Amino acid sequence: MSNFEQFHLDFYQSSYTIDDQEEGYNTFASNENLSGSSTSQTEQPGAFASSEVLQSSQTYMGKILQPVYSPDAHSSYADGFDEEPPLLEELGINFEHIWQKTLTVLNPMKPADGSIMNETDLTGPIIFCLALGTTLLLAGKLHFGYVYGMSAIGCLAMHALLNLMSVPGVSHGCVASVLGYCLLPMVFLSSSAVVFSLQGTPGTLLALFIVGWCSFSASKIFTSALAMEGQQLLIAYPCALLYGLFALLTVF
Repeated sequence: MSNFEQFHLDFYQSSYTIDDQEEGYNTFASNENLSGSSTSQTEQPGAFASSEVLQSSQTYMGKILQPVYSPDAHSSYADGFDEEPPLLEELGINFEHIWQKTLTVLNPMKPADGSIMNETDLTGPIIFCLALGTTLLLAGKLHFGYVYGMSAIGCLAMHALLNLMSVPGVSHGCVASVLGYCLLPMVFLSSSAVVFSLQGTPGTLLALFIVGWCSFSASKIFTSALAMEGQQLLIAYPCALLYGLFALLTVF
């Protein structure tokens, strides 16, 4: 029995003591503290950098892509829009001048204003050409091509003739504008052809009167616009030939 107890004591005998355990624990704790301090020191630059980023983001106010308001620029833009002319004026359409030119053609005895008649306004001539072609169509005559063709050839011929006769000269647009506006009485003749036939003595007399009316108005306007006093009859003759073609187209 004593041998068994001696064996038991010898088997469980060890040199490990509590002091060694405490010393090992203290060593592990000190190592852990050292590793923690080292990791904290290694993480310190990152923390410092993040603080700089946060500080820079806090100081940045987010003004990128935001236009700077300038009252002077806004006022200059507003003044620029206010100073722009109306759209009709940019297109060369002036209803007051169109009305004055129409009244000048309708009243052959009214003196023509050369400053207004010298404009290259084609709004009225296009309207009168369309009206002439429409009234001829109502009379059973499809002559839109003849109307435009004779108008173009007549404008070129009158432009060459007036440049030879006048000192200042004249533009193609002015010739087309005057001849087109003076085509208005011919629209009245084609409108009357819708109601009754012009192939007779009354129709012939009416056609001659309309041709004289158109040629007299055109020659008066050309004389006033080009300062060609004393040459109205010379200008009226080729105008009468041109409007005579339109009269023949309307009567026959």
